Amino acid sequence: MFKKQILIVILSIFSLTLFAQKDPAAKKVLDAVSAKVKTFKGVKADFTIKSFTSKGKPNGVKTGNIVIKGQKYLLKQGKTEIICDSKTIWNFDGAKTITVSPADENNQTLSPQNLLSNFYDKDFNYKLISSAGNFYEIELTPLDKRKSFKKVNVFVDKTKNMITKALILDQSNNKLEFSLNNLNTTAPIQDNLFTFNKSNYPKDVEILD
Repeated sequence: MFKKQILIVILSIFSLTLFAQKDPAAKKVLDAVSAKVKTFKGVKADFTIKSFTSKGKPNGVKTGNIVIKGQKYLLKQGKTEIICDSKTIWNFDGAKTITVSPADENNQTLSPQNLLSNFYDKDFNYKLISSAGNFYEIELTPLDKRKSFKKVNVFVDKTKNMITKALILDQSNNKLEFSLNNLNTTAPIQDNLFTFNKSNYPKDVEILD
């Protein structure tokens, strides 16, 4: 469940009519976000995920932290962990199972790095729906209706030029509210952080690929 929630976003980095076009005003905002993210050597942040049922009833809160460097990322939430070295993803369930999959198998979801940067231009229709207050709100709908989500609304901090919040509506009309906190874009990040090491997990862990 954790992997599904994160990668539905995460990240994720968000309803238009059948004939909707890409909105130039929204593109300008998203282009600025993408350009800024590309200047970062890495990103560290805490995250909070609030889930809601299709009827709007709160369905739990998860917190954790994320580290991103290029196409590599590390996600931790409690004992649960996901490591991606840009080619392979290792998903530890927090108990005794690690599931291994190619990174490109997750192209039906929003990966963490895609949530922050250049995910939008090829795969989405998008529209600026609000510029009030301190945030731009942009609504995105996937061109590929097989995606695991119907739409995502992203909130771009006007001062930081960063997506700091996203609301995701999945195919079952459940909602996820994803927010980034304590964003650090200057901390040095070592590549070995994204290297899978079986010795870091329980001795009886089962690896499924």
